[in-house]
Amino acid sequence: MDARPLPSGRIAPTPLALGTAALAGLYRPVDAERAAATVDAAWEVGIRAFDTAPHYGLGVAERRLGAALRHRPREEYTLSTKVGRLLRPLPPPHDDDLANGFAVPADHERVWDFGAAGIRRSLEESLERLGLDRVDIALVHDPDDHVRQALDEAMPELHRLRDEGVVAAIGVGMNSTRPLTRFVREADPDLVLCAGRWTLLDHSALADLLPAALDHGVGVLVGGVFNSGLLADPRPGATFDYAEASPRLVERALRLREVCERHGVPLRAAALRFPFGHPAVVGVLTGGRSPAEVTEAAEALATPLPSELWTELRAEGLLPEGVPVPGEPPVIPDRAGEGR
Repeated sequence: MDARPLPSGRIAPTPLALGTAALAGLYRPVDAERAAATVDAAWEVGIRAFDTAPHYGLGVAERRLGAALRHRPREEYTLSTKVGRLLRPLPPPHDDDLANGFAVPADHERVWDFGAAGIRRSLEESLERLGLDRVDIALVHDPDDHVRQALDEAMPELHRLRDEGVVAAIGVGMNSTRPLTRFVREADPDLVLCAGRWTLLDHSALADLLPAALDHGVGVLVGGVFNSGLLADPRPGATFDYAEASPRLVERALRLREVCERHGVPLRAAALRFPFGHPAVVGVLTGGRSPAEVTEAAEALATPLPSELWTELRAEGLLPEGVPVPGEPPVIPDRAGEGR
């Protein structure tokens, strides 16, 4: 997988990155051996970008990822973690953490902290859990209710950490495009992680985030390309953005699959490739809880897609006119609304 440098030139992650929430027991348990085998499988198929966070399994994801990568050449991969949630130990007895989505013991509590000292402490604690000497990217994690403090304290501290050489690149990870766009315009990040808003089913990032990122030289890493399940396996009862999908969305996803099948393309392949139609996108982030899932994702991304697929999706009203797709030069409006 050829690396795609960030516009800032600070790092060049591979276009497919492995997210590690599933390896920390997202929704159901995953044992340590399977998690390690999954990271090994990612390495074998050429993935060299890995994303984690303290939030994922109350530190379990960071510990497992660090252990799995410890014997790998450090200069050959990029690793991102997140700041903004500190983990504080809780006395026993411990229930599980399923209220927050993870099938692990709730032996810690998450404490929001977007202050400068909290950001530095978060990164130090992540390095300890990872057992590594550095991370490449630090992302402010879900500051939806703390935007002002994240702009005034968290991002300036990340700039200082980057200047000190503690991290190579900095940014923000969120689901909402409006606040992400504000960070792009006001906080000078290297990249942003946008989950679920630039997919075959949700094109909302095209209205604000993607043009702003292109204008400001900020790379966009796209997560949630399957919209939490519906685009991976469209059927009644499937999830869209972590809730049961509406019948209208299920019907749309099924139509997307039908068109893809007529062109001999798995829907997963189209979903993984679609985000690269916009020039601001530097990669996609996908999770996996088994070696097979990671291998399937890499194979799907490598699947050739005929241009006729996008033509038919537009003709069927499943992709609006003006939405950029891979293989076509994008028409990017300038500030006056003219094409260029």
